[in-house]
Amino acid sequence: MTEHPDPSRFDGDELLTWSGLATVLEWLPPLLDAQLQRDAGLTHFEYGLLYALSAAPDRTLRLSVLAGYANSSLTKLSRGITRLEGRQWVRRTIDPTDGRYTLATLTDLGQTTVEQATPGHVAAVRQLVLAPLTAAQRRQLRDITQRIVGAAGSVQPWRSPAEQPPADTTEHR
Repeated sequence: MTEHPDPSRFDGDELLTWSGLATVLEWLPPLLDAQLQRDAGLTHFEYGLLYALSAAPDRTLRLSVLAGYANSSLTKLSRGITRLEGRQWVRRTIDPTDGRYTLATLTDLGQTTVEQATPGHVAAVRQLVLAPLTAAQRRQLRDITQRIVGAAGSVQPWRSPAEQPPADTTEHR
């Protein structure tokens, strides 16, 4: 690690790097929310929940697993699931293998919602994030974000089914 003359302040390169990332962290979420609200009546958080459920075996995950994927407290997740239940996109049930857990299952109507919302979301992500980058820069961004997530500690981010073997919904607590 490089030593800095004043460890309590960013040097010029650090400040440029951090301010660029901080700007993305502040500006990108509202842009994604706006597109999803306009096109599908969803927040990006809600879309992420629906998308994760759509990719899960039997379109079902324990709420604790879903909260981990969404980097959400169970309280925030429960409020989101309640909104999605109200629209009949998700159904909550007690885990039959262990009654201490609650499962969220994507309904057929929820699956239709994800399928209809995804093209617009993909277009927005391509426009805002992917298209401005070369293929090499996209690989670098993927590597960089994986390092940042790794530095965050015991974070267990959602991974696409293409990146991992099928998850067993009964393994996570």
